Amino acid sequence: MFSDNSKNILSLLGTRLRAERLARNEPQARFAARLGVSVPTLRRLEQGDAGAQIGHWLAALEVLGRLPDVEALLAPRYSLFDAAVEAPKARQRARRLK
Repeated sequence: MFSDNSKNILSLLGTRLRAERLARNEPQARFAARLGVSVPTLRRLEQGDAGAQIGHWLAALEVLGRLPDVEALLAPRYSLFDAAVEAPKARQRARRLK
């Protein structure tokens, strides 16, 4: 169901989550309570379990002050080239509408 690459990324994210918690010197029980999850759920997140709910990840990122980072995941792709190509087309459409 999940590729090896996906599993590796989840494992890395779990390791980073654990490192962030430890850097704040927070025990699992207190950190889990702040997230609104059980300690076993926090362990699953920290182990990179693919079955962990995305909502729990978002709660963790919010507590860590990293929630805005998520917005970049599927942000619309914008390229200056596409904008340059599209601008003359938009001007032509505007002229036709007048």
